[in-house]
Amino acid sequence: MSSPLPEGGRLFFALWPDAALQRNLYKVGRTVAPPGGKPMAVHNLHITLAFLGTIGADKRQCMEAQAEAIQLPRFELMLDRTGYWARPQVVWLGCSAVPEPLQVLAARLNGAMAACGLTPESRPYSPHLTVLRKARQGPRQLDIDPVHWAVDDFVLVQSLTLPEGAQYQVVRRWPLAGQL
Repeated sequence: MSSPLPEGGRLFFALWPDAALQRNLYKVGRTVAPPGGKPMAVHNLHITLAFLGTIGADKRQCMEAQAEAIQLPRFELMLDRTGYWARPQVVWLGCSAVPEPLQVLAARLNGAMAACGLTPESRPYSPHLTVLRKARQGPRQLDIDPVHWAVDDFVLVQSLTLPEGAQYQVVRRWPLAGQL
């Protein structure tokens, strides 16, 4: 069941770690982050699957129905590397091998966007977990001790921009089926 949302929020689908994993990912992020920049809040750490933007109730219902139809197995994600994108000034954690269920999940959500009258992402999917924004340089190290994440669901999240920064709220979850 969908929850009502405050006006003006942007929506996106994501992989959302539990609180313990978020704390662990935050520590890893702080270890590799260069000086300066703006660290992501621990409770906001996630991997985006598909960004929807600000959409009406009809398109939200369509996307939720499309998400409901996705049947994929649970999978393990291993975050084992870092990276830096200079233009958006972002330091991130990523995976050297993208699990097939993650590729399929992102592709199906992207396809659902077109089916629901939204503009899908044209760039290839590149899963990453942002740890630092407004970074003027890349991470202190490229390789990290692997962080294992047992992914058993995906979520719809609302992003609100507030004076104190972005606030993310999980508004709905969809379980993945089967074994890891």
